[in-house]
Amino acid sequence: MKTLAIAISATLLAWPHAAVAQIKVLMSGGFSAAYEQLLPEFERTSGIKVTTGSGASQGSGPQTIGGQLASGAAADVVILSREGLEELVAAKRIATGTEVDLARVGLGVAVRAGTPKPNVGTVEAFKQVVLAARTVSAASTSGIWVQKELFPRLGIADKLDVKITPRGTGAAAMVADGSAGVAVMPISEILTAKGVDYAGSLAPEIQFPQVFAAAVVAGSKEADNARRLIAFLSSPQAAQAIIKSGMEPMASAK
Repeated sequence: MKTLAIAISATLLAWPHAAVAQIKVLMSGGFSAAYEQLLPEFERTSGIKVTTGSGASQGSGPQTIGGQLASGAAADVVILSREGLEELVAAKRIATGTEVDLARVGLGVAVRAGTPKPNVGTVEAFKQVVLAARTVSAASTSGIWVQKELFPRLGIADKLDVKITPRGTGAAAMVADGSAGVAVMPISEILTAKGVDYAGSLAPEIQFPQVFAAAVVAGSKEADNARRLIAFLSSPQAAQAIIKSGMEPMASAK
């Protein structure tokens, strides 16, 4: 009997078990609120396990998504700003033809939680708010645009100290701890950030609608499952969670 039990145990150990499909996502902060709402449903209905890492859409250094991929980080899907994705396409980090736009969101102003919310709805009002703040925090793609495009266009670049962080959470944290007067960042990130309140969106004349997109990483061994996740995130079923997060689903914009 003992010999039989050993034989059965050995057979069970040798028997091939059904492998659970797994994919790895690298994403920036803009789409994270919607993603966190949608991911459990995707895992439940697909049977695919997803692990998620984070990184900046653009910038320099190892904390960016591009920097992580260049260093050999394993990933099957990236979700980031369109500008950052185009850089990855140019660097041949993306599987050809897999880019899909997920959602669009404008920029807003974050102030320290519990403080009065200033009017930022006109160009002049926004200028006065950031000039009074003196130090303005921002993140990644939107931070680059604010520093290099918006503030020079408004003629106030030399009057402001702009702090660009890798992620929106960092920009919000600077406002929360008082090291920045206000933050200019995607509305979807303001709504979920701790220690800050949403003061309002930038006026249409100075707005920078950011598109967040997803794509399959070149060389992924889970490309089919990666495409399934992207299809789910860009489907009409995902629209409600995307809207709730403060973004406009691109599926409804087409």
